[in-house]
Amino acid sequence: MRSVIAFALFAAASAEVAYKETFGEGWEDRWVMSTARTDAGKFTVSPGEWFGEGREAEDSGLFTSEAMRFYATGSKMAAPTTTKGKDLVLQFSVKHEKREYSFCGGGYIKLLAADADLDKFDGDTPYSVMFGPDMCGYDVSRIHLIFNFDGENLLKTEDIKLDYSDKNEFTHLYTLVLKADKTYTVYFDQKEKATGKLIDTHAFPQPEIDDPEDSKPEEWVDEKKIPDPEDVKPAGWDDIPEEIPDPDAAKPEDWDDEDDGEWEAPMIDNPEYKGEFVQKMIENPDYVGEWSPKQIANEKYTDDIANYDVGAVGFELWVVNEGSVFDNIFVGDDYEEAKAFADSTWVITAETEKAAKEAIDATKKEAEEAAKAEEEAAKAEEAGEEADDEAEEEEEEEETHDEL
Repeated sequence: MRSVIAFALFAAASAEVAYKETFGEGWEDRWVMSTARTDAGKFTVSPGEWFGEGREAEDSGLFTSEAMRFYATGSKMAAPTTTKGKDLVLQFSVKHEKREYSFCGGGYIKLLAADADLDKFDGDTPYSVMFGPDMCGYDVSRIHLIFNFDGENLLKTEDIKLDYSDKNEFTHLYTLVLKADKTYTVYFDQKEKATGKLIDTHAFPQPEIDDPEDSKPEEWVDEKKIPDPEDVKPAGWDDIPEEIPDPDAAKPEDWDDEDDGEWEAPMIDNPEYKGEFVQKMIENPDYVGEWSPKQIANEKYTDDIANYDVGAVGFELWVVNEGSVFDNIFVGDDYEEAKAFADSTWVITAETEKAAKEAIDATKKEAEEAAKAEEEAAKAEEAGEEADDEAEEEEEEEETHDEL
């Protein structure tokens, strides 16, 4: 039987595994389906249309069964955990089975407080961290990494882009490692995708800010280039018209000035016209550099960022295409623990599902080709019958003609 665990424990190496979920037996007792929306889509548990041979149970996960729906569900941890003074590892897998050019939907997970009302869980429910893919067509394709600070959700200032090859219908693994020193690394399929310091990549209060009382001196020169004083507009430049009468045009022989008016040659572009005069630019010898105000200590700065008490996980999504499978959730403080968990779950899924997909595609192709051949045979038979009918009609007409 598939083992499904949601627990908090300390291992010999003091690594904490706060939560694990593989959506096996009893998952309905651990997950609360939000009733905040009456039009919410229905989460089920399924491996989707295709999965590794003999792995229907292992590859089953939380499944979005309906298109064009909001989804929201959450699960409480057996014991809350914290990011204060310790590392956080958040990991899960997702397969967007209906991944097509028009696919649009969220695939991210949220970490919530222990007292979150999961029955009313929706987009307004406060969260600590939001992490995972967000895709819509091939234009929007990123890994969200959002942290809450003082009630505001701070997005990463630059998107973590998904490459073209990352955006397919197979199961992918997303891992966030947030260190106690507030540096982070994001892994995609166990390969590093982004890393940095939260203070540098998110809009947390900075240690220093511009001095509001510092202003640029009047004599400060910050223009890198200036018009060349020796480059002057040639005399008569503005006297050259943009268009001139066509010198090759001639008044038509049948033109009557009295009836048609005075004839004027059509206008053509003047080959001598040079356009508006633009003075050449040169380096400014007085250039000092770009001015910036003095930096002063920021009263709002704090080291207390991304320090959360976490007691629940949840998915709150909008999806256009159904068929996404969420699985293998891990929350802890040791990346090696998370990697070992992924090696025993996601890695096997990734190794076996492609063969299953290829087999299904081959079966579909055979069925399509058989249907096409059957359709063509039916058309040929119908054409043959029509030809026989025409031949019989011609024969009858000939017999009638002979009798006459």
